[in-house]
Amino acid sequence: MQITATELKNRLGRYLDAAETSPVIVEKSGRIKSVLISNAMFEKFLAYEDAYWASKAKIAEEEGYLGEKASEALLART
Repeated sequence: MQITATELKNRLGRYLDAAETSPVIVEKSGRIKSVLISNAMFEKFLAYEDAYWASKAKIAEEEGYLGEKASEALLART
């Protein structure tokens, strides 16, 4: 669903309810400005982001990432 910022302002409650089931794209001056999503979807995105960065950290460790303290010690020696 795509609406204007004015439409959002005039019918906020309606679009808050709509965002519970699917994102509401908000346009201002003919350009997409924001996306209204449910709190459940927001929490899911945060969990995905946490999982992504955790997997990146695991890969970095497996490839030889030294860690913060070891890196600082190496830098201090130079």
